[in-house]
Amino acid sequence: MNDMTETALIVGASRGLGLGLARAYVKRGWRVIGTVRGVTATGLHALADVARDRVRIEMVDITMQEQVAALRERLAGEELDLLFVNAGISNGEGETVPLSSTDAFTRLMVTNAWSPMRVIEAFADLVPADGVIAAMSSGLGSVTNNTRAGWEIYRASKAALNTMLRSFAVRRGGGRTVLAVAPGWVKTDMGGPNAVLDVATSVDGIVGAIAARRGRPGAAYVDYLGNDVAW
Repeated sequence: MNDMTETALIVGASRGLGLGLARAYVKRGWRVIGTVRGVTATGLHALADVARDRVRIEMVDITMQEQVAALRERLAGEELDLLFVNAGISNGEGETVPLSSTDAFTRLMVTNAWSPMRVIEAFADLVPADGVIAAMSSGLGSVTNNTRAGWEIYRASKAALNTMLRSFAVRRGGGRTVLAVAPGWVKTDMGGPNAVLDVATSVDGIVGAIAARRGRPGAAYVDYLGNDVAW
């Protein structure tokens, strides 16, 4: 950390955990560049209205490579102390391999694994040696802890993300901290109303876990409390 205002790029910050992260970092005095997918007003726009000098909104659909490239060009002069890619969709707990279509499987893999990694590959050189590169994973992405089945396609997509993050850390990490983050079961559109955590609790933990891990090179898979998760 330094005495200068630090900058976080949060990809997928219109609602839920991404918006929660944007709010948390603004509250801590950071400058936040947050992305949305469309022109409709979101919670991020409301945040920008009250913190104009600290919030910059950009538009990108990370499944569209040309949009990722255009965003990278727009942010060419930035230095990112934190690059956090928040992306995730699910087709449901009961969707096993026999019940999944090729289109559904491909959609989850592209959205949850391949597209976040393409963003990371595109923006990594804007993150300094003491910065953090992170992606929103899930506890369900743990191969070791998969003793209950369910969520098969979603699990596979997050396990794929974790694997590619580890490969990235070896190939291009450059001593930076690379994190796969499991946020816990959170009351979001995906987590549903029966989840055990609210967004603020999960996000406060994630911010603390990132701060605690910063400066430790290589890849780690951590939960919102900062504990290591078995790959």
